[in-house]
Amino acid sequence: MSTAAATFEALDDLDAINKLYRERRWSDGLPIVPPTQERVARMLAATKRKRDEVIAILPPGFGEATVERIAINAVMAGCDPEYLPVLIAATDAVSQAQFNIQGIEATTNPAAVWLVLNGPIVQQLGVNATFNCLGQGTWANATLGRAMRLILQNIGGALPGEMDRATQGQPAKYTFCCGENEAQNPWEPLHVERGFAREASTVTVVPAEGTINMNTHSKDATELLRVIAETLVHPTSNEYCHGGEPWIVFAPEHADILKAGGLSKRDIKARLWELTKMPAGRMSVKEILRAQASRADEYGEIKPDTLLSISRSPDDIWFIVAGGPGTHSVYVPCFGNSRAVTREIT
Repeated sequence: MSTAAATFEALDDLDAINKLYRERRWSDGLPIVPPTQERVARMLAATKRKRDEVIAILPPGFGEATVERIAINAVMAGCDPEYLPVLIAATDAVSQAQFNIQGIEATTNPAAVWLVLNGPIVQQLGVNATFNCLGQGTWANATLGRAMRLILQNIGGALPGEMDRATQGQPAKYTFCCGENEAQNPWEPLHVERGFAREASTVTVVPAEGTINMNTHSKDATELLRVIAETLVHPTSNEYCHGGEPWIVFAPEHADILKAGGLSKRDIKARLWELTKMPAGRMSVKEILRAQASRADEYGEIKPDTLLSISRSPDDIWFIVAGGPGTHSVYVPCFGNSRAVTREIT
């Protein structure tokens, strides 16, 4: 998308500009806000960075993600101007080598970028971290996640059916964003665990392949971890093929049960890592060969009775606390050849 075309100096005509954007495949299939020069200027006023500063080069099309181009897509998604620094940080994060945005955007897997916000920014922007935090109804969550997708499509060139080869995709490819419910987190929040000051505001980008509801009324920490672990084990998982990075969204109620059971974050990760080991023979022959190619450095020869771990170490299992009251936690399986990245929002 060129800057001249994107700002479209025609009248602010919603029907006309949406027709144009559909024709040129600049939208995500939903109506967009016309990125007029005035709206883009208001968006750019939220950062001290120069509009032509290149934040990242985004595969698979290797487009230059300048501050202005990020701002244009933020306007299109309906973002408020104060959201722009989040998107600048997130764009930098997805471009890091360990995130493997090339693989994520070009794969046949239904991989999507999940934004997790931490710190004061959650309250400042009104990001939902409680009831229905992964669902509809909150402007910040919806437009931030949507803007990230438009950035990847319009700057990175990941158009469905072209460079984006997802077999079916998933709804999270429209938008996927939430905050961590730090007020109800009995442990240190995610961004502190990942090395940032508690008072810092951060965005973490996660290569999510979907969400799985885990509804259990168990009040026993040991039993709770057992049934969650059994949910994580599945033979079609990329995580077992490659040694991945599974993520869990613990409901506050489940987090309180685990904390009352005397478990630290490290304890939970260690137990889940052991409880989720799976015989390679549960996978198809083709997937055993894929695991052999990817994990020979860990296991040597992989046989049907080889116990494969879901991740290469317990430290690769991550979780946040989010959501409202209820006995529902969420498993977020992830694209195996990728690692989440956290950036401070400045």
